Amino acid sequence: MPPRQVVNINHLNHVFGKGELRKPVLFDVDLNIYAGEIVIMTGPSGSGKTTLLTLIGGLRSVQSGSVKILGQELYGASKAELVQVRNQIGFIFQSHNLLSCLTVEQNVRMSLRLHRDIDFDRRTQITTHILEEVGLGDRLNFYPDSLSGGQQQRVAIARALVSKPQLVLADEPTAALDSKSGRNIVEIMQQLAKEQGCTILLVTHDNRILDIADRIVHMEDGRLAKDMALVDH
Repeated sequence: MPPRQVVNINHLNHVFGKGELRKPVLFDVDLNIYAGEIVIMTGPSGSGKTTLLTLIGGLRSVQSGSVKILGQELYGASKAELVQVRNQIGFIFQSHNLLSCLTVEQNVRMSLRLHRDIDFDRRTQITTHILEEVGLGDRLNFYPDSLSGGQQQRVAIARALVSKPQLVLADEPTAALDSKSGRNIVEIMQQLAKEQGCTILLVTHDNRILDIADRIVHMEDGRLAKDMALVDH
């Protein structure tokens, strides 16, 4: 049985602006990503990587072409359908976007609030476990401002993975970190993703982490290179 397609994109085009200000940013993009894969997307700034990531995540409306995520077509999808897809995706951004008024535990536990079938005590238990997995079991009641950049990014990873999403989208997760912290962050992502069987699409300029990928895709001037380099582990 062939592996399940998590991301299936065909003939995707996207433009910003209207009229004379109209600027095409994505051109005829095709991309398939399968269950359990770790795919890294590289390319220069302004090449369209983040735009593609936000379209895959249902954070931007699809204008032209087909974007199927976890079997749901996003082109023409209703708000309710987009929300349903987003609830199955974990997002990790360059800026961790933690709420400074909440503790580490509260920031992560928030991601489980949509799962009404899980009671509060169980949510707390799951949250504690994932924070222990990322090495922050002794920081549950700390506030983000008292953590290092690497620790804050680990909280962001725990928050993205705590609900066991089927797809994780990461945009430059190591950009603000030193090489040791950055390496540590992606190895945690890799380990947790393999344990949970989820798929990762990671956008990066960081050549030091390319070896964690099953596959590398390269974007240039809004076009996805057809040759996808396989990486030996």
